[in-house]
Amino acid sequence: MDEVKYASQQNTGSMLRAESIRLFLCGDVMPGRGIDQILPHPSDPALHEPYMRDARRYVKLAERVSGTIPRQAKFDYIWGDVQAELDRAVVDLRVINLESSITSSDDYWPGKRIHYRMHPRNIECITSARISCCCLANNHILDWGYEGLAETLRTLDAAGIAHAGAGRDAAEAAAPAVFDLPGKGRVLIFSYGSPTSGVPWEWAASAHQPGVNFLEDTSKETADQIAREMRRFSPDRGVIVASIHWGENWGYKLSDEETRFAHQLIEQGIAVVHGHSSHHVKAAEIHNRHLILYGCGDFLNDYEGISGYEAFRSDLTLMYLATIDPQQGQLLEARLVPMHVERFRLNRTCEADARWLCDLLNQLGAPLGTRADLAPDHTLTLRPTGSCLKIQHSPGQ
Repeated sequence: MDEVKYASQQNTGSMLRAESIRLFLCGDVMPGRGIDQILPHPSDPALHEPYMRDARRYVKLAERVSGTIPRQAKFDYIWGDVQAELDRAVVDLRVINLESSITSSDDYWPGKRIHYRMHPRNIECITSARISCCCLANNHILDWGYEGLAETLRTLDAAGIAHAGAGRDAAEAAAPAVFDLPGKGRVLIFSYGSPTSGVPWEWAASAHQPGVNFLEDTSKETADQIAREMRRFSPDRGVIVASIHWGENWGYKLSDEETRFAHQLIEQGIAVVHGHSSHHVKAAEIHNRHLILYGCGDFLNDYEGISGYEAFRSDLTLMYLATIDPQQGQLLEARLVPMHVERFRLNRTCEADARWLCDLLNQLGAPLGTRADLAPDHTLTLRPTGSCLKIQHSPGQ
């Protein structure tokens, strides 16, 4: 696609803004463990980790590098500047990957090194941000066992928050969260968890067992299969979002199989591929006028003060604001708002940090035919370069 054609498409997107669908997407939101401890109703801080036995120590680690963090903080504290940005963007749906169990269960999963949970009475930290959908097919949703998963589902249902990717059986785990937007159309959000992100095979939901919507591999056959399954839920061609928890925590490299898998989904009618699991921002691509996010990066976690991967700047994250044509599922605009996590709170970045993220996306996006432009307000816009629409090899660390 050349620049003139894309510019024309974006102008059309502006004219159709009232009818277009506007999505907020982000990476992993992890309100358990240390973050749970600063909220009004902290869980029992006891942990079963090899190097940390008390969740309050994660708060102390963060305070050593960033300063005092309030205790019994207001529920919206963690979202910081995000709320104002979402209100300004007037988004229709707010979608997160919720990487934490919401439970008071003490039945932790044995043999697992890390266990995330948020107390159910802290659910207002999710509702305060008016989150529309929580994707649950990830490697922490069963940290506190099957009862922990059941309580998570009950808590989200009671709070009126849609969810996808985990359930009482395979059919429920595979079912999408469905949103009918008056005057715009329907959006269906599916959630998948891959073993490449650390989702245990035994967490796969079955006909008689609760669990996650498990993505066994990223082969061509699997892409064909799940694309058919997703389209069955949307005979009227609604906008379909495939939210996938995949890949390792650290590193920029994309495998050829991953890019082929994402491309196949787009070419078979999926509007957006929403990838997450990496603790830092990875590549984004505009493929055939559709958005692919290979790794959104952690949006909020309690890793502040933990050293070892500073070069990846996991303290920097992005709000992905996608404007979608409801008829074709094509991307009209992709605006990214850089955020900085400090004191367990999301804050707008300085210009230097926004430029660092812009340069990173340009480096990673060059082989994918996608670039980022930095605006005077320190936000980014993704655009196709028009010179390379098919990936051969991806950037390595």
